[in-house]
Formats: sequence, structure tokens, C-alpha cells
Amino acid sequence: MKLLRHGPAGTEKPGLVHSDGTIRDLTGIVPDIGGSVLSDAGLAALAQVDASTLPVVDAATRLGPCVAGTGKFICIGLNYADHAAESGLTVPPEPIIFMKATSAIVGPDDAITIPRGSVKTDWEVELAVIIGTAAKYVSEAEALNHVAGYAVTNDVSERAFQTERSGQWTKGKSCDTFGPIGPWLVTRDEVADPQDLAMWLTVNGDVMQNGSTRTMVYGVAHLVSYLSQFMTLHPGDVISTGTPPGVGMGMKPPRYLAPGDVIELGIAGLGRQRQVMMADPA
Repeated sequence: MKLLRHGPAGTEKPGLVHSDGTIRDLTGIVPDIGGSVLSDAGLAALAQVDASTLPVVDAATRLGPCVAGTGKFICIGLNYADHAAESGLTVPPEPIIFMKATSAIVGPDDAITIPRGSVKTDWEVELAVIIGTAAKYVSEAEALNHVAGYAVTNDVSERAFQTERSGQWTKGKSCDTFGPIGPWLVTRDEVADPQDLAMWLTVNGDVMQNGSTRTMVYGVAHLVSYLSQFMTLHPGDVISTGTPPGVGMGMKPPRYLAPGDVIELGIAGLGRQRQVMMADPA
């Protein structure tokens, strides 16, 4: 299934993509795309719903973040060997973990705000893993059983805040609007192999990233298991698993985003996003 949330920011309603391509409203069927709805039992119950009987949502309706109630937005750094190389850094012996504030989460096509004082706002197409059932001390063999599904995310980053302002990376990753997720949560049964997904990103039509999850250093099952050794992963938690090469910081000379720039990105089978950059109006 392709699950989503539609409507104005802050008042999104649950929905899904029908086999005919239309968006159908799940209001009254489930409270939202989050919590127990993401469990195996919850998803199995949703799969029994006859989507053809559900109200059609106007195709022009805004799509919100595809998951609700995210308590943790966990990111993995330098998880593609080719991206580490372009950054001039070595692949870490264990996954690098940092957090992105949940207040950064927005819809897949919402505008991205360049924060005040930013000079190095950058892009990163990434595979997002969405947890469906609580995971604590799980083995790698069990890990994917705790995954509800997958989505596209853009791990937008302000590199000066991230690397030149001392302290942790979080400050360069958590600015408002820096976490678009969606358009859909694609349930894990529809993703044959999360380690074999093509991914791409363009800026103003120019191809910047053209990679595959095949080149991940630490795969999805390893990451879920690894993180669960340090913290319980809860339904709705998001793991952003790293980016392939082609980020602005790695170019010679570096290239960063400016107001009016248009980012488009996608992952095979998981949909695509489009964002327009804008200056911070505050």
C-alpha cells in the first residue's frame, strides 16, 4: 500500500493511493497514519479496506508528511562510501548517528526556507525507514519485521551551521522545513529489496545525485538493529539512512541553494518530491 496524509499543514487527514492512481480518504477508517496503524495488524486491517468505496481526494490537494506522531527523526551520516569519498572523509567503523528535530518535518512539496544567516544550504536525497512496531535489542535477522515501510526524504542541511559552528551536526540539520517526508509511506511488502533502489535529485533541472541504495555501507536491517541497542524505536520514528554522492558541498567549487531554486528528487517505487527554495520571511 501507498499511505499518505493530505490537507492543510497541521490538519492533515489519512489517505491512500488507489490502484487507479487516485488519492482516497481514510477519514473514519483510521485516526491517522501513525501509532498502532503502522503495526503489522494495523496494516493488515487497512489492506482489507475496499479502496474503491472511499471518497476521492482532489488531485490538487496538498500532501503532508506521510507519517504522523514521529517521536524521533534519526539520521545516519556518511553511510555511502562514494559520498564519504567526495566529502574527503573515511567510512566510519560504526554508523554515525545524529538527530534532526521533528519540527523540521514538512510535506514532500512544501517550500523549503533558507534560514537566516545561511550561506551553505545543501540537499541530500535519502531513503527514510519508518518504524511500525517497537524495536529494542532486536537482531539484524528480526529488524525488518519492525519496519512499517519506506519513504523519500530530503535531508536538507546548512553546512556552515553543521560543520563550522562547533558542536554536533544537529544544528545544521534541524532548521524549519529541513525534513520533507513523502509523498507516500510505501509498506514494506511492496519493497522487494530496500538495498536495491535507484535514487536521484536535480536542482533547476540539473542532475546532481544519481545513485542507489546498493552502495550503502550499513543497510537498513543493520541500522534498525544497531539503533535498537541504544534506544527503543517506536511506531512513527523515522530513520534517514544517508545520501549518495552529488551534494553541493562536494562539488568543486561547492554549489549551494538560493531563493527560487527548485529541487526535485525521488526513489524508485517510492515517489518523488518537488520543493522551491525561499528566503526566511521572519
